[in-house]
Amino acid sequence: MRRAGTLAVTALLVAVDRLTKALAEKYLPLSGGKDIIPGFIAFRYVKNTGAAFSILEGRTAALAVFTAVVSLAGIIWLMSGKVKDKLFYISIMLIVSGGLGNLYDRIFKGYVVDFIEPLFVNFAVFNFADCLVTVGAALLIVYLITDTVRERKKKRGQGE
Repeated sequence: MRRAGTLAVTALLVAVDRLTKALAEKYLPLSGGKDIIPGFIAFRYVKNTGAAFSILEGRTAALAVFTAVVSLAGIIWLMSGKVKDKLFYISIMLIVSGGLGNLYDRIFKGYVVDFIEPLFVNFAVFNFADCLVTVGAALLIVYLITDTVRERKKKRGQGE
């Protein structure tokens, strides 16, 4: 049941990413943008051929291969039943979902559709899949810190 639920949630998150990107492509002009909350956030359609902050720009094929390998490894790990901690499980599921959302763009478009632009800070334009990867990575960091603290307490309790 957990595996089917994981696949369903992953598919739903990828579908939300696809939908938001399709709406951005349909309704946002290639130049300029639309303020959603003036001075805070705008929607601006951008074709990103790189990774975060446009690093590795133009290396779409290499990024697609890397994303595919990481996503496949994450799916295999999740489906293996070996991941027991819920926070760790959710973090990997979010990272995989976001990776698959952007992988679709890289394979079928040759670029990733970005459209969320924070105006209150100098930051890259991003998308829903990027949010999934970022939240997943943040949760993974929280998990790793708490797991390390837990293991140290356990070792101290055993007198080591």
